[in-house]
Amino acid sequence: MKALVTGASGRLGRALVGTTPAAVDLVALAHGELDIADCAAVDAAIARYRPDVVINAAAYTAVDAAEGAPDAAYRANRDGPAQLAETLGRRGGRLVHISSDFVFDGGASHPYRPHDPPAPLGVYGASKAAGEAAVRQRLPGALIIRTGWLYAGDTGDFVGRMLRLLATRDDIGVVTDQIGTPTQAGNLARAIWRLAARGASGLHHFSDAGVASRHEFAVAIREEALAAGRLARAASIRPIATADLATAAPRPAFAVLDTSDTCRLLGTVPIPWRDALRGVLRGRDDG
Repeated sequence: MKALVTGASGRLGRALVGTTPAAVDLVALAHGELDIADCAAVDAAIARYRPDVVINAAAYTAVDAAEGAPDAAYRANRDGPAQLAETLGRRGGRLVHISSDFVFDGGASHPYRPHDPPAPLGVYGASKAAGEAAVRQRLPGALIIRTGWLYAGDTGDFVGRMLRLLATRDDIGVVTDQIGTPTQAGNLARAIWRLAARGASGLHHFSDAGVASRHEFAVAIREEALAAGRLARAASIRPIATADLATAAPRPAFAVLDTSDTCRLLGTVPIPWRDALRGVLRGRDDG
């Protein structure tokens, strides 16, 4: 299988590159090498590389910044996926498009199922929902995978920020009324490769197993980092409410995804999120 990964320098893109199966002939393009919203550039890339499948890991993910830059968010999250789907529909090839739990409003009383209706709260979520719709319209056989709370332990994600704050402050506040499932990027990448190999299509959800609040996630980061020798001391982590934070974009209060259909298809069970976190903080990514 020949695969083209877009957004290859991002968090998920790097994980996809790092977990590429031996049988895959990979072409990995960062944003600077392929702007997925550029019609001519996409057409040229598909014509040149002739991939069997394109995995679209390119996205505008700055949730708060999106509120002030809707054009940029929609260009990356709607127009880019639409262009990929249109070109693949014309030239041939499959598309795997990655979406987000932010397409939901967080008001559910059960884990969100793939076919629950989207109801995004802010620009980022709305742009991701629009991207899903554009892909389905232009390439009905595409695979769309939603995930959430993605991390790799680097500087820009929740784990990286918590490590920095825990190392430099005596006391930090973390919200306790946002619920989801921390998902390690390598685990998502491996699931994407397995789904792509099976020729899966339609809407799917994937996350690691279990549920946590942001506060519980932060406490686990502190505990696991101390055990791994990544922190020298245990800073205090106070539970606070989302209302106490001044953020530009609203967040879904409940962002747990129902992954049961995906698990049945793959014949596997995701690993618990805390086990995945422990592996990352100890320098492992063994899935």
